[in-house]
Amino acid sequence: MLDYDKWQEIIDSISKHKLRTALTAFGVSWGMFMLVLLLGAGNGLRNGVNHNFLDDAVNSLWIWGGSTSKPYKGLQPGRRIIFHNEDYKTVEASIGAVEHLGVRYWLRGGAQVKRGNEVFDYPVRCVNPGHRYLENTIITEGRFINDHDMSSAAKITVIGQLVRDAFFTKDEAVIGQYINIKGIDFKIVGVYLDEGQENEMRNIYIPVYTAQKVFEGDDIVDQIMFTMGDISVENSALVEADVQRLLAERLNFDPEDKQAIYISNDLEEYMKFQSFFQAIKIFVWIVGLGSILAGMIGVSNIMLIIVKDRTKEIGIRKAVGATPASIISMILHESVLITAVAGFLGLCAGIGILWGLESLMTALEIESEFFRNPEVNFGVLAWALFTLVVTGALAGLIPGMKAVRINPVEAMKG
Repeated sequence: MLDYDKWQEIIDSISKHKLRTALTAFGVSWGMFMLVLLLGAGNGLRNGVNHNFLDDAVNSLWIWGGSTSKPYKGLQPGRRIIFHNEDYKTVEASIGAVEHLGVRYWLRGGAQVKRGNEVFDYPVRCVNPGHRYLENTIITEGRFINDHDMSSAAKITVIGQLVRDAFFTKDEAVIGQYINIKGIDFKIVGVYLDEGQENEMRNIYIPVYTAQKVFEGDDIVDQIMFTMGDISVENSALVEADVQRLLAERLNFDPEDKQAIYISNDLEEYMKFQSFFQAIKIFVWIVGLGSILAGMIGVSNIMLIIVKDRTKEIGIRKAVGATPASIISMILHESVLITAVAGFLGLCAGIGILWGLESLMTALEIESEFFRNPEVNFGVLAWALFTLVVTGALAGLIPGMKAVRINPVEAMKG
């Protein structure tokens, strides 16, 4: 049963030191506020980076041709390394870790895309069926490029949602319609979404063999990429080295020449970011808990002052039979009340700032590649508030023990 008289007594006691109590409570509240704010900001950064990784398969290698920087077998440096169809087929056949392999060829000079009187410039990516697994492409209408499209060099295309919105109305049927790319009609067989960057949905996909045939691309590919299934970072680095050696042998460049080809290991980059954010999380907790600890020291100090001011009262209580447990309980209740209220206010202020920031970004349509949804896990906040209350009780122990040691006779004489 709630003892109103007891809590009124506690509030009256705290009220006698309004300024000191307010400053102490502010210190506790500020510590909790900073913890919430830093956790939210850290999560916002992590969510932003993770959202960017939604655009591509995390467990993937991406390979571009470069220019040699070292002489090799009588060949001078400065040679451009160009990939051909047989090169990506060799990678697929020779590297055991390959799960899904994709290739890209870019149309030179851009591409003007038409439908009726509508004319736009959109990036055209010439790819193979495996490419959809590298970009985590989500088909919303129709299908993606298949093996038959490749072998027959079919003039078909899969368009991004933003391309669909530009050429067609919301309710208009798209599949089976045609768009004109660089003077050649392509039949639309699919529409896709991309969970990563919005610009990805401005792309138009056509079969790479079709592009090589009708746009005079020969058998050149600009990029080779593949996923590696469930693999560790260490093993992905070994796969990267195997690809470097294989292509060096095929294309006659020094296997140690890192400028001949460029290999991006997305898994390695992803794990680096995760380690970085884990370090940020630890730092945030150190700073936040340090701030809370400083507040607890303040609570302990204000309770010592309260005990000193109430020495005579505590002496009288002991003289009329108050037990040590009741004295300690009285002090702990005051300490916990200060920390719980101050911590809760700091918690609410931090959540309010994060909510306001997210609402502002949404209202102003601000999209950042590296900051998104600055959320805080409510389970973590509940644990932090519980810890705060416990430390508040601990902060009251020293003043409580001092109150227990007060001699009733000396206290009443004072």
